[in-house]
Amino acid sequence: MRVPFVKAVLISLFVLLSTSQTVYSSNDVEPKFKIDGKVLELDESNFDSAISTFDYIFVDFYAPWCGHCKRLSPELDAAALILAKLKDPVIIAKVNADKYTHLASKYDVDGYPTLKIFMHGVPVDYYGPRKSDLLVRYLKKFVAPDVAVLQSDIAIRDFVEAAGTYFPIFIGFGLNETKIANIAIKYKRKAWFSVAVDFSEDIMVHYDFDKVPALISLHPSYNEQHTFYGPFEEDFLDEYIMQNFLPLVVPMNHDTLKILKDDKRKIVLTIVEDESDERSQNLMKLLKAAASANRDLVFGYVGVKQWADFAETFGVDKKTKLPTMVVWDGNEEYFSVIGSESIGEEDQGTQITRFLEGYREGRTVLKTVSGPSLIGYINSLIGIRLVYIIVFLVAVLMLIQNTCKEEPLRVGTRDNADTATLSGAGSSEFRLGDKED
Repeated sequence: MRVPFVKAVLISLFVLLSTSQTVYSSNDVEPKFKIDGKVLELDESNFDSAISTFDYIFVDFYAPWCGHCKRLSPELDAAALILAKLKDPVIIAKVNADKYTHLASKYDVDGYPTLKIFMHGVPVDYYGPRKSDLLVRYLKKFVAPDVAVLQSDIAIRDFVEAAGTYFPIFIGFGLNETKIANIAIKYKRKAWFSVAVDFSEDIMVHYDFDKVPALISLHPSYNEQHTFYGPFEEDFLDEYIMQNFLPLVVPMNHDTLKILKDDKRKIVLTIVEDESDERSQNLMKLLKAAASANRDLVFGYVGVKQWADFAETFGVDKKTKLPTMVVWDGNEEYFSVIGSESIGEEDQGTQITRFLEGYREGRTVLKTVSGPSLIGYINSLIGIRLVYIIVFLVAVLMLIQNTCKEEPLRVGTRDNADTATLSGAGSSEFRLGDKED
């Protein structure tokens, strides 16, 4: 009669244990971390233990006074609840980097928030979306298979739909999984990879390829698609994939600049008045054709109306005749092509060709992007936290200097000291990979 009672006790115990996962420390006595859907608070005493305990941990290095950090916090709370329930959970944690400066220095935190994904203890910078639903979709890919094997038309459609629009998608049709396995591991944080082993002619028509093997790249957010028929040696695959992380013509914004950080190609940058007007859109079509024939270069564009500060970095002002084109190295230097300083309205395709010919033949003038303010320069070199310290020290030194110049205090009198304030304004420096705050 005692067997049912024992069984009931065991079932109850199992249910209790199932409600919350606990990760124990090495001595298996005291629980170290709980996977309960809450954001972990880490500091210098438990940080190393956390990143060695979890295979995938997303860390927000924040400052309590940072406005971006305050807006991000509820998004992380919402995402943590979902990511903790995955078969391979992704843990979300945060570190007060303004307080724990040793950790901030160790992981090159020079702005807030700085976001990193630790995969098996190895940190990778995170430049993805910050809304909870998109963050969940983004982080799910890190625990997904390196290469998804798709067995039917339905599986292909489901894979593309689940992948979303943030990353490019690569699908190998009639391609052996081993052919792209190494590439998929190498670029896992930048794209989705899959192979379709069974598919119909309808799929071939839909993705517009007429023979196999074929590797299709999709950019859902830009409505672009490209096909590669080989050769499928790793060097050629690597080149094709690198060239297809971005669309043929890239809109310049903070997100795309961060992606371009790892691209070694020069950037053919076209600056227009308003990138959304009809004339600019027609010009983009011509630039796409040029980009398709010059894959050793990245083609980008920006509208003065959309991002004036960035355009002004390349010497654009009210007197500049637009559109204008330059070739940028992604850092401090760019080339202007002699005789092709601007693009007129007539026969723009020929003008673009002449610009590219002039660049390749060396008919160029080397220029430097507009320099940042002193504060911007210091910020780019040593980080924003030290900027605040330096500004504070300068203020103190000025106060001491002013005090030393005053007459000595006499008994029975008071001196009124004016309060001095430091203020500064300067342009931002646009280098690939800049952080917020």
